[in-house]
Amino acid sequence: MKLCLVLHNIRSTYNVGAILRTAEGLGVREVVYSGYTPRYADARLLPHLREKLNRQIAKAALGAEEILAQQSVGEITGWLEEKRREGWTVVGLENNLSGEELGRRVTMSGTRAKTRLGDRSKLVLVLGEEVGGIPLEIREWMDYFLEITMRGQKESFNVSVAAGMAMWWLMDESHEKDPE
Repeated sequence: MKLCLVLHNIRSTYNVGAILRTAEGLGVREVVYSGYTPRYADARLLPHLREKLNRQIAKAALGAEEILAQQSVGEITGWLEEKRREGWTVVGLENNLSGEELGRRVTMSGTRAKTRLGDRSKLVLVLGEEVGGIPLEIREWMDYFLEITMRGQKESFNVSVAAGMAMWWLMDESHEKDPE
């Protein structure tokens, strides 16, 4: 399975670093930055700002920032459209869905939920801003929305924690096989 991860409007450099570390550890193919997400080695920044962001991202990424494939995309909707044309399934990690979006919701729970995603050989997982989530104009490009069931009183997890749970669940195939 190929998994590409989109970080759209993530604010915290530490969240970016933690996501990079987890993504690399789970074998994610590539991380794509869009919106105002801080990027590692961003050539558009002045050297002193780039160094500051690099230090912060590296503090949590612990080397993953150096070995994981990464790219920046200016217009994310065009990029998502291209990925869909190439046969990738686009999944948004989101827990605040509108009525129409509920029909595309997949709750992370076992094998049956994964079968709703259909062919999972090429997946794009989109993460949105820590508080606001994925903006409405980008949600239109989602084939599905992945939702993590909350059992406590809080309404959401930290984006890096949620990303780790979602990446593991999407990529893990051990629970899909029948026990012998």
